[in-house]
Amino acid sequence: MFLEIVTPERIVFSAEVNSVAVPGINGEFQMLNSHAPVISLLTKGKVKIDANLDTETSDVLSKNTEDNRWVFDIKGGVIEVNNNKVIVLAD
Repeated sequence: MFLEIVTPERIVFSAEVNSVAVPGINGEFQMLNSHAPVISLLTKGKVKIDANLDTETSDVLSKNTEDNRWVFDIKGGVIEVNNNKVIVLAD
């Protein structure tokens, strides 16, 4: 599936990923390929990305050694999932 993380300033990440987990207002939830359409509010936390990325792929992601996922910190936002495309509008 394709993930795009957008902030008010710019698109900070855009790539194919295996899965993404986000901090929803009712707890963390994860999307895999062919996930049902979703629109949800996000709270402060970490967007966790499972993907085969080079370390130079993005200057805004960090590698979480705990679970081998890439991490992007957010203060809140909105997520939309539709047709194997995930868009995170992050604060």
